[in-house]
Amino acid sequence: MRKKKILFHSNHCKVFTGFGKNAKNILKYLYDTDNYEIVELSNGLKYSDPKLKYLPWKCYGGLPDSPEVHAEWSKDASRARIMNYGGATIDEVIREERPDIYIGAEDIWAFGDFYKRKWWSNLNCMIWTTLDSLPILPEAIAAAPQIKHYFVWATFAERALRQLGHKHVKTMRGSLDTTIFNPLPDSQKKHLRSRFNLDSNFIIGFVFRNQLRKSVPNLLDGFKSFAENNPLSQAKLLLHTHWSEGWDIPRLLEEKGINNEDVLTTYFCHKCNAYEIKPFKGQQQDCRFCGGAKTQITTNVDHGVMDSQLNEIYNLMDVYCHPFTSGGQEIPVQEAKLTELITLVTDYSCGEDCCTEESGGLPLNWTEYREPGTQFIKATTDPSHISQQLQAVYDMPFDEKRKVEKLSRQWVIDNFSVKAIGQQLEAELDKMPLIDWDFDFTEERRHPEYIPPPIEDDGAWIIDIYKNILNMDVTPNDQGFKDWSQALREGRKREDILNFFQETARKENLSKGEEVSTGLTALIDDKKEKRLVVVMPGSIGDVYMMTGLLPSLSEVYPEYAIYFATDPKYFDIIKGNPHVYKAIPYHPKFDDLLFLEGHGSHAGFFDIAFLPNVGTQRIFNYQHNAQDKIQFDLCTS
Repeated sequence: MRKKKILFHSNHCKVFTGFGKNAKNILKYLYDTDNYEIVELSNGLKYSDPKLKYLPWKCYGGLPDSPEVHAEWSKDASRARIMNYGGATIDEVIREERPDIYIGAEDIWAFGDFYKRKWWSNLNCMIWTTLDSLPILPEAIAAAPQIKHYFVWATFAERALRQLGHKHVKTMRGSLDTTIFNPLPDSQKKHLRSRFNLDSNFIIGFVFRNQLRKSVPNLLDGFKSFAENNPLSQAKLLLHTHWSEGWDIPRLLEEKGINNEDVLTTYFCHKCNAYEIKPFKGQQQDCRFCGGAKTQITTNVDHGVMDSQLNEIYNLMDVYCHPFTSGGQEIPVQEAKLTELITLVTDYSCGEDCCTEESGGLPLNWTEYREPGTQFIKATTDPSHISQQLQAVYDMPFDEKRKVEKLSRQWVIDNFSVKAIGQQLEAELDKMPLIDWDFDFTEERRHPEYIPPPIEDDGAWIIDIYKNILNMDVTPNDQGFKDWSQALREGRKREDILNFFQETARKENLSKGEEVSTGLTALIDDKKEKRLVVVMPGSIGDVYMMTGLLPSLSEVYPEYAIYFATDPKYFDIIKGNPHVYKAIPYHPKFDDLLFLEGHGSHAGFFDIAFLPNVGTQRIFNYQHNAQDKIQFDLCTS
């Protein structure tokens, strides 16, 4: 019996994002079982990116190789988002690989129109997504009936979807490599503290990307209150983050009257790769380890510490505090627990899972506010409760504290380890049947011929043409909807927008492998018995110069209907030319002379095809079904 083939679609397994780390862990786990054939589809990389070759499994990039295709998809914001999440290449990958199981591990909006594609209902399709706020995204709710295998990263999302009637939704957390982060021996911790002159300080840590959804002002208020109430603690707040994005932390410190020396950060030297814990004094500091001049900057996503160094930084801390407005999983919370730290986490969103007694965490109270625009419920963490919970950890008896700290690590191993999540995933995969690829793979064509009814409301009109021309369901929250609405408000005519959608639909039909023939058949006129095509994709100069040869071509082939294949943006150059019967959108397949003129059992579409855009030494383009005519006699007597 053959192995099940799995197409795993997510961030690339070598990028340092939550989705990327999860992809690396899970793909390696599945590969090592030797029970499955693995194919990876990586968002953000080009389809044939050379970096994708050096993996033990086959890997494709989610972005199209062709700059022209990329540019075409980018013309509309909603289609651009679909493209950025693999929407322009996934059909080709599935056609080529014929997987039994598709796993999409991404944000829910990444899957755009996938549910409408022919392969969706014929494969075992699983979505593994993060949802971070209530009410649940409308896209996630609308997609639920179409996703047979639906998994979320946090129990709050499972609970919310089940309350809406979607009982099949389950929680499967993002996986962590639990071997990387560990508690260090006390002697090593003491050495680390001495290295950075922190022997007698109570260290409160926060590891985060400096985003506005991380509640830095609340944490500063809570820290200040705790430090003032406990002067003997010599408390320090360690913010492992980049100080040149997001929150203006120096300004907040000044505003709140917090001594800059009491707030530490991580500097990283890009010359010697050493790190240093010290108060923030600006970027580009001198490195005391290698003597580098202005080689230190605060750690960030491009230049930062290795995991082994980050493990040391966690081990410098006495307690970990993670206040936030919402989050999908917040991996630093689990990393901190693996180093046996008690974690204080906002009791909302994914934080609900990590601040329970059994998880070795303490909850942080919060009040609700609504995010402008989306109206999602977000959390404002209570600074006074941050102070109270820090006090609780500070006052905790040693034996009780050690018990809770050890509980933290074991809870992550049981619930987030690669082994735990891998086994949970395997159990689901083993229930899914092998697929017989005997179904019709032809995708539903777009409808460039559609004419919308007289809809008065601009928003309803935009939604209508997306649905009935491009087969796309959009909402007022989609960027494409917003862009076209703005264009109409600024005076753009509906006719121009309709023309854009119709032309996009024509190109979309022609761009789909086996649909090229169907689309081309729809464009040519069967009433014209003799047909000739001139192929000149671009540029504007070449197209314009080619029109100078059309009178001669028409004179030599007077009985032929002359078609001109080019990029639609050059149609205006061809429009009204008396020698051109019809302009048609160029497709790369038109560079194949035998596709246009026929070969063997393929009858072709044109009697004659001229391809002046390519040299005869590069591509065979001079057959013309033996119907060539010579206009000028170059022989002399």
